[in-house]
Amino acid sequence: MTESSVHPALWPAPHASGAVDATVTVPGSKSVTNRALVLAALSSEPGWLRRPLRSRDTLLMAEALRAMGVGIEETVSSSSSVTGGPDASGEAWRVIPAGLHGPVTIDVGNAGTVMRFLPPVAALADGPVHFDGDPRSYERPLNGVIDALRVLGARIDDDGRGSLPMTVHGGGALDGGPVAIDASSSSQFVSALLLSAPRFNQGVEVRHTGARLPSMPHIRMTVDMLRAVGAQVDEPETGGEPNVWRVSPSALLGRDLTVEPDLSNAQPFLAAALVTGGRVTVPDWPLRTTQPGDALRDIFTAMGGSCELTEHGLTFTGSGRIHGIDVDLGEVGELTPGIAAVAALADSPSTLSGVAHLRLHETDRLAALTKEINELGGEVTETADGLHIRPRPLHGGTFHTYDDHRMATAGSVIGLAVPGVEIENVATTAKTLPDFPQMWTRMLGA
Repeated sequence: MTESSVHPALWPAPHASGAVDATVTVPGSKSVTNRALVLAALSSEPGWLRRPLRSRDTLLMAEALRAMGVGIEETVSSSSSVTGGPDASGEAWRVIPAGLHGPVTIDVGNAGTVMRFLPPVAALADGPVHFDGDPRSYERPLNGVIDALRVLGARIDDDGRGSLPMTVHGGGALDGGPVAIDASSSSQFVSALLLSAPRFNQGVEVRHTGARLPSMPHIRMTVDMLRAVGAQVDEPETGGEPNVWRVSPSALLGRDLTVEPDLSNAQPFLAAALVTGGRVTVPDWPLRTTQPGDALRDIFTAMGGSCELTEHGLTFTGSGRIHGIDVDLGEVGELTPGIAAVAALADSPSTLSGVAHLRLHETDRLAALTKEINELGGEVTETADGLHIRPRPLHGGTFHTYDDHRMATAGSVIGLAVPGVEIENVATTAKTLPDFPQMWTRMLGA
């Protein structure tokens, strides 16, 4: 059966007939899975990833590492949970480090983590590694990684574009040392250099020199995961110099890591509780985490819900009313589409700020949200660094996704409250949440 037959071009977003009451098992974190794959590939001994996310982005990362010589053995459960996504309890990937080599061509798709995290790895390979991807990947900034790697001793051919396609001519090692970059367009520039830095001859000192650095929780995630495999990291969060990260050269240890549920992918399900005045439980929500999605507890509570976090998971309950919010999302920008969808259904205006960098994500998310919500009757205006949303009565229509998974889930949230919403290319959710349509309909009891 083809993907198009499973997910037709226009997917009728289910309309909620009442309050949802569901338990939704959310698959593993993409951000954790792809960082863990890189660190395991660079370790001095084999390691395990348990409950990894199997999605387009993570499979692209795994295939790229395999192409460069890393062994990744998969044990995959084919069963599904009746309450949500894949039953990942039996899934594990064993990662066996090996000598990295080229020549090889890597397909990054439109995955920011793959296109940014792997060029430093490729610089350690013996031979050329060519990077290519989806057309949109050519438009996403990569200059921060390219320029930094050249300063650190790498040879890269990109024809001066600062973007894909490009070739990294791996020399088997990299000098490393100090480098200054402007990572204001993507925190992934910093994470990319830190993840491979223990293998650089001199480690690395990364100094951010630009405007506000977005998505700091993702850098904290990178630092925590580096330390968990034995790396020494000095950072601003622990008394280091502001906007400077230092990683010392060292061997990395193989670990047995269980991947947390992807809290950002839990967003549409929590939003469903808020929009319908219902209740959704997400098992295994961590009590402590660096994932940006954990901010949903506070944000959605401020918008009218309530939550209870226990050692078993998070239960979020809607009150039957949705309030507007004035919130700076600079640290958690990936949550913006889902928050905008809820805000369009609120009883008062919202201002979402601090997210100018979203114009450079899978699509220009600010322009896309403005256009799609307005075409359903909304009133959204772009600001210099975000969106102003004035709720209006919405009507049905086509909600375009622009090959962006978070646009698809945002449109689905609106469809809960607005009959007749059709999502164009809902299959794009496979980027990080492959079973989203089935999980959504099961949540509604369909």
